[in-house]
Amino acid sequence: MTLKRSYQKLRGARPGLVLFLVAVACLGLGSGIFQTTFNNYLSDTFDITAAQRGSLELPREMPGFLTALFAGMLFFMAETHVGALCALVTMAGMFVVGVAGDSWYLMMMGMVGWSAGSHLAMPIRRSIAMQLAQENAKGRRLGQVGAVAMAATIGGCIIVWIGMKYLHFHYGTVFLCGAVAALLAIPAFAAMPKHVTRLTRPKLVVRHRYWLYYVLCLLFGARKQVFLTFAPWVLVRIFHQEAYVFAQLWIISAVIGIFVQPLLGNLIDRIGERPILVIDALVLMVITFAYGHLSPGRRIGRLAMLACYVVDQIAFSMGMARDTYLSKIAERPEHIAPTLSLGISIDHAISMSLPWLGGWVWDTYGYTMVFTGAGFVAILMLIFSAMITPAPVTSSLQSSTQ
Repeated sequence: MTLKRSYQKLRGARPGLVLFLVAVACLGLGSGIFQTTFNNYLSDTFDITAAQRGSLELPREMPGFLTALFAGMLFFMAETHVGALCALVTMAGMFVVGVAGDSWYLMMMGMVGWSAGSHLAMPIRRSIAMQLAQENAKGRRLGQVGAVAMAATIGGCIIVWIGMKYLHFHYGTVFLCGAVAALLAIPAFAAMPKHVTRLTRPKLVVRHRYWLYYVLCLLFGARKQVFLTFAPWVLVRIFHQEAYVFAQLWIISAVIGIFVQPLLGNLIDRIGERPILVIDALVLMVITFAYGHLSPGRRIGRLAMLACYVVDQIAFSMGMARDTYLSKIAERPEHIAPTLSLGISIDHAISMSLPWLGGWVWDTYGYTMVFTGAGFVAILMLIFSAMITPAPVTSSLQSSTQ
């Protein structure tokens, strides 16, 4: 596609879409900076054990567990304004981490602030993206938005890579760059037309109809936390990789993701959610085996581990199938945002406890057993993903027209 055609498509886009993509890009830039640096910052600054690293996930993931509560409390606000608030809190959290230095308590405060803003932004971003899509192209829109976020993540990773390897940035400088990026998302969200995403949202939605979505979120919480906490910890502690290596891996993942996410979104619209989530579970089985058994003493083992990290990052994109599945079975369109928020709370219910258990297992039995447990989670994901059936006749589209 030429630049002229891209420009014409943006000019003809739905109202607010361009501003939304700008906001997503700014948050993606900040995320690329923070996510690639935080584990090395913890290791180099505080020299914590695996059990301590796992325990740290309890306060970090607590805001995720409370996402449904936070979203319910903000039911009176337009989702675009909630997005601006998320960007503000995310920016404040990264700023505090940036000035924390070796202060454990300041680091904790900043980490929790960043977590609160980032977690609440997740359902808001997905909900706005699907509202800015045609009814039968929600997977495509999620893929496009994901690709924009991935492209912005590359910018964040480049800042970390060049800044830390060649310009000798301190961790504080890197985190402050991330705070500036998040700050730029605030006016983009605030300038979006409120009527674009203004739905009368209930404070909380719990329906038996959505039980399989809840189970998939719970299993995703276990799968996600193992690979957000212990996969990079393996690379840092066992394979002795530097922060700029993570930036390089994220760049590779993001470049691939720019092309994969739109294709994946189109594929979800064409063949449905079940095949995508089944493939996700099968890929996870292979990755868990690799993380648990590859040897750090051999070059082929190190390269294979780095490849697994990239594949796992890309595989996270398959999770958009859960969101489109929910949009198909939702009784009413206004159920989507609060149910997405509840799904995040559910996956964080397990995310908060699992890292402590995983850290204890690591210190007691070795890291191999952590990934053996993750393999059993992958099997459960396969079983429940296979239970997805086509959406019933009473779709959200029909409900909205009644």
